[in-house]
Amino acid sequence: MGINLSNFFTSKENNLKMNNYQDLEHIDGVSISTVSANLYESERDDLVMFYFRKGANHASVYTQSKIVSENIKWNLNKKNKRVKSLMINTRNANAFTGKKGYHGLQKIAEELSLRLSEKQKEDEDKPEKVKPEQVLFGCTGTIGEEFPTEKIKNKIPELISKIKYTQNKYIWMKAALGIMTTDLKPKLAMEECKIGNTKVKIYGIAKGSGMIQPNMATTLGYIFTDADLSNEILKKLLKKNITTTFNAISCDGDTSTNDMVSFFSTGVAKNLNINNINDKRIKDFDLSLHKVLLNLAKRVVSDGEGASKFVSINIKKCKSETDAKKIAFSIANSPLVKTAISGEDPNWGRIVMAVGKAGINLNLSKLIILFGDFKIVERGQLSERYNEAEVAEYMKNEEIEINIEIGTGSKNFTAYTMDFTKKYIEINSDYRS
Repeated sequence: MGINLSNFFTSKENNLKMNNYQDLEHIDGVSISTVSANLYESERDDLVMFYFRKGANHASVYTQSKIVSENIKWNLNKKNKRVKSLMINTRNANAFTGKKGYHGLQKIAEELSLRLSEKQKEDEDKPEKVKPEQVLFGCTGTIGEEFPTEKIKNKIPELISKIKYTQNKYIWMKAALGIMTTDLKPKLAMEECKIGNTKVKIYGIAKGSGMIQPNMATTLGYIFTDADLSNEILKKLLKKNITTTFNAISCDGDTSTNDMVSFFSTGVAKNLNINNINDKRIKDFDLSLHKVLLNLAKRVVSDGEGASKFVSINIKKCKSETDAKKIAFSIANSPLVKTAISGEDPNWGRIVMAVGKAGINLNLSKLIILFGDFKIVERGQLSERYNEAEVAEYMKNEEIEINIEIGTGSKNFTAYTMDFTKKYIEINSDYRS
């Protein structure tokens, strides 16, 4: 399966906001390399490496599935405060591959550490030995197939030779394209901000199109900053911001064995030391990180398998955020709701059904439902101003908002999803071909 480059470039002609791409450029301390390890029948980049010459602090959140891939197990077993490399392969999830899949990662990490140590001797005044334990892995693709250890291992010399110490938008685009599976579009985002008086950058790429229902984060997301932040601060910032970004999206209600979002800090910016995420000097950074994560998360939904609609579900005035989230995902994961949206049918009864089955105590006299700005339900009954022809016209938009006021409290939550189309069935019935 090859990447549809023509689809990517022509997609920029669309009006959808998610088709606007930022120009990621250079970020200090991060190097990138991409190659084809021939994991697909057609030649395409399917192996991506990020190399941190001076090391990087890091934090990750992983899938909460009870069946996890071998690369997740590998990453969880590594306790190094600083890492030197992140390698991502596509086409193969390395899940349900057992000891053989895990040992394959060990072999690759040993080869990569050897080659990177040699690279250090070539390029650094004070070279450091790169240890296998300083390598993290991301894997994505089909579950249960034998992990292609030798194919990947044999490509490491080429991967090392193609390391780019200075990036530009094309190199970042190649990296984003290289981690895609059923995605049709690469996913990139960036923000520039300050910590105190020091300018810093936050760059990110992600992949994801199907098997997407958050239960920590979802799919693969990799965030990079030149800020100098400890592992503990990175971890707290990531966990804080994941709830309303990657944990607020769903394409099909399925949680992958391989989900991970990782955050890397090279420290080159040399900002003032931050010991608390509530420090006012990091507020701008915190907000910018949320923007990057939300941007990427929305791109995952927008590129959901077969999607023709991007749907925002805003639940307001709930007793608790937990209740609001349950209602939002009850709607977002309903096949009946998603197919109605695909058919551009203003079938508000399906929204009522999804709200009711969420299991949250309701006061129907306070329930309000709107499609966009069009009021459908108020005081627990059909609004006297409801005009189905107007709402049907609204449903033709590529971006749909469902706004619901529960009226039992002051807590809100927004979930993002997509519709179900015939294309979704075609993609997933032919996924392994």
